[in-house]
Amino acid sequence: MLMFFSVMFFCGMWVFSSNRKHLLIVLLSLEFVVLIIYLVIIYYLCFFSFELFFVVIFLTFSVCEGALGLSILVSMIRSFGNDYFYNYNMLQC
Repeated sequence: MLMFFSVMFFCGMWVFSSNRKHLLIVLLSLEFVVLIIYLVIIYYLCFFSFELFFVVIFLTFSVCEGALGLSILVSMIRSFGNDYFYNYNMLQC
């Protein structure tokens, strides 16, 4: 089971760190990595019979991270008309 989680995590990190053109692909891969970390935490806490209160806190932070990413995506699409990464050169000071 640990091997399965490790392969899924590294696949998500590979997609996140590779050079992608769209912001939406990067946000989806980041959410995939957060979901894998969430599953690992649940598996670990249930295996050792710990309380699952930390899972609720982690889920709250991951939802806030997803909402922040989507709001950045929407504001970027409204400002520039697309979600390509080459538009970030215009945002630098």
